[in-house]
Amino acid sequence: MTDCGEAANDSRIGWALRLVSAPPLVEIRDVSFSYGGRQVLSGVNLTIPRGKVVAIMGGSGSGKTTLLSLMGGQLKPQAGTVSVDGRDVASLAHDALYALRRRMGMLFQFGALFTDLSVFDNVAFPLREHTGLPEELIRDLVLMKLHAVGLRGAAALRPSELSGGMARRVALARATALDPMLMMYDEPFAGLDPISLGVIGQLIRRLNDALGAASVLVTHDVFESLAIVDYVYFIGEGKVVAEGTPDEIRASTDPYVHQFVHSEADGPVRFHYPAPSYRDALLGGRA
Repeated sequence: MTDCGEAANDSRIGWALRLVSAPPLVEIRDVSFSYGGRQVLSGVNLTIPRGKVVAIMGGSGSGKTTLLSLMGGQLKPQAGTVSVDGRDVASLAHDALYALRRRMGMLFQFGALFTDLSVFDNVAFPLREHTGLPEELIRDLVLMKLHAVGLRGAAALRPSELSGGMARRVALARATALDPMLMMYDEPFAGLDPISLGVIGQLIRRLNDALGAASVLVTHDVFESLAIVDYVYFIGEGKVVAEGTPDEIRASTDPYVHQFVHSEADGPVRFHYPAPSYRDALLGGRA
């Protein structure tokens, strides 16, 4: 019987072989980024293979969502490169970047549906915006996407008539409307009840496999994420502090990973943001 150490090693070797066998869809190399004088990312390296679901985890403010913005070209790195499908995103001209974004899907935190449009029109929006397809074909595609997330019967409803879980599923249908090569999820499980959370997690996995896409999840939900992803990167203090397969992450004795996975208050992730002495602040510098 193979012990845990050997199994983890075999898993890492298998992951490495998959990386070598096909060019990765996303490569982030030595990327640094700061907001004003605050360093958010410093020398970050990530690889997102085609066909895989990868989670990016870390504390609030660690730069996870910034990485999504760099992949989508909303932000440009101050050092390093972000490549998607072999192209340096930061160097693309406006039209080329726009064309690349058409091949990306984004599920925003809490869905970000258009409140004045029906469920049908929300999903139809990217098809109408980015294609010249006739309405008859758009109708068929929208119903197909809604059927995939179990909400074909809700096509005529407004977002205000949906539950939180239903709204997230509609947003997922809209994000996959153009069959993207890259799906990006910003906290897809936030605010969901346990049933809806499980449904969304399984939909993310199934849709990724059906599309043959690559998916990047920025998330705090350890349990649900480890059940569906292929690989995990932990970001802390602007760097990749740990990485591995779900089994390796669960078995990790790294203090940062252990604190995060087990929701512990004490550990490398500090509760207090760096500040001068509390005593000095109260006394105004007087003894």
